[in-house]
Amino acid sequence: MKRSEINRIIQEGIQFLKEYKFILPPFAYWSPKEWSSKGKEYDEIRDNQLGWDITDFGSDDFTKQGLFLFTLRNGNQNMDIYTKP
Repeated sequence: MKRSEINRIIQEGIQFLKEYKFILPPFAYWSPKEWSSKGKEYDEIRDNQLGWDITDFGSDDFTKQGLFLFTLRNGNQNMDIYTKP
């Protein structure tokens, strides 16, 4: 998938979630460039693979066979440093 298509899908996803009053965390709106400037204080987000997942399952046709989701999680029971109630 081209980055422009991924960006479009993310923007459509943001609009969809706004319609249903679902508020995303601030990192949902960061560009790849912004992510590259973030330090170790954001490792929990990276280590737990939080954020956008966009796939066309290798079909090269997102419209017919695609999925977008935003992963949120409060902790990770498999990583002692991120366990939370």
